[in-house]
Amino acid sequence: MSDLIKKVTEATAKLEQETPASPEALENFRIQYLGSKGLVKAFMEEMRNVPNEQKREFGQAVNALKQQAEARFQEIKAALEANAEQASARQLDLTAPGEPMPLGSRHPISITMNRIIEIFSRIGFVVADGPEIEHDWYNFTAMNTPEDHPARDMQDTFYVVDAPGMLLRTHTSNVQARVMTTRKPPIRIIAPGRVYRNETISARSHAQFHQVEGLFIDKEVSFADMKQTLFYFAQEMFGAPKIRLRPSFFPFTEPSAEMDVWLGTDTEENYRLTKGTGWLEILGCGMVDPQVLENCGIDSREYSGYAFGMGIERQALRLYNIPDIRLLFENDVRMLRQFSAAI
Repeated sequence: MSDLIKKVTEATAKLEQETPASPEALENFRIQYLGSKGLVKAFMEEMRNVPNEQKREFGQAVNALKQQAEARFQEIKAALEANAEQASARQLDLTAPGEPMPLGSRHPISITMNRIIEIFSRIGFVVADGPEIEHDWYNFTAMNTPEDHPARDMQDTFYVVDAPGMLLRTHTSNVQARVMTTRKPPIRIIAPGRVYRNETISARSHAQFHQVEGLFIDKEVSFADMKQTLFYFAQEMFGAPKIRLRPSFFPFTEPSAEMDVWLGTDTEENYRLTKGTGWLEILGCGMVDPQVLENCGIDSREYSGYAFGMGIERQALRLYNIPDIRLLFENDVRMLRQFSAAI
């Protein structure tokens, strides 16, 4: 027993003299005293050979060795790290030029969306937002598209299996419905956001995309008011000298129209975009159907309004001459870097 105590005492005294001068030497110190085959472990294994009446004394001596070795290890480690930081600071040349930080850029969809928002904000439209996971009533039924309406086939979407009646919105018209059911006219909003449809992904369409829809509700709102608003937008967005409205059908507006802007055929790009006609379709619009107003609790005999909507990706493709909509979702920085100057 006295030999074991002597060995522990000698090991304790020796570790105080250990001064590892490098991380490698410090690791060797740790292995020597605290490793799985180190001195502390070896002394612990000798415990079974110590008489019972001396186990307490021996165990205390070994535990003291272990604690002292751990404390010494942490002390030397902190000193080595401090020395390394000081050496690094001495090597730092404060006069050297800094490393340039790479600058990001806005996504072309964000650029286009912000441009549309800015144009309409000049004439009093404010941004409204709503959920992307929506109830059927706000997305379809309130918009005069009941369950058996054939227009739903054109907006097939993704439904939530565990939540009946919930779906991924197919347009931002759900925001219009929510605003009309919670605010009193006059209402003048635009609703930008991401929407979803169960469509085959191709160069011209995608299962998810972005829309901006607009809504104006007040007394004595006319089709002429809508036409002038959209003409202003076409001039600011595309520099178009004129627009035309073609009859169309949407279940939530009556009458409904598709709007084209005149780009002409004087350039090869405009000829290609307009397929030789000079006219480019950019959005759908119309007077809000009285039934939609009634569905949302607005008296259609007192109020009227107009609504419009457009796909942001389509506008981005045309503005920046991007040939394939899929490029907008691949996040290839070689393509996105081109728009750094467009912020």
